[in-house]
Amino acid sequence: MSIAVKRIYEPAAKSDGYRVLVDRVWPRGVKKEDAALDIWARELAPTAGLRKWFGHDPARWEGFRHRYAGELDSRKSLWQPLLNQAERHRVTLLYGARDEEHNQAVALKAYLECWMKANGVR
Repeated sequence: MSIAVKRIYEPAAKSDGYRVLVDRVWPRGVKKEDAALDIWARELAPTAGLRKWFGHDPARWEGFRHRYAGELDSRKSLWQPLLNQAERHRVTLLYGARDEEHNQAVALKAYLECWMKANGVR
């Protein structure tokens, strides 16, 4: 399985495979027709309350990851299709944040990879 993370502001590439935007709000300055998305999975994004609490503050990163994982635990029906897609094609999780290390796409990728490892999925 292959899951990648990429800013939506970077040009789309064939190697991206299945492109999924995981932001709750549409990224500024990106035209929907230019985004080259397969899906916009806004329901996989952190809740508005969690997103506001985090505020992209690196000091809150571990707390954010933990709380977001709790949200994702109850949304398996929403992220399971991504794993199914990743069995056949590369999946690229797209995000709009400036911080390339502390954002929901990075946290979601880590969550999915942890779930796959714990459940013997390759």
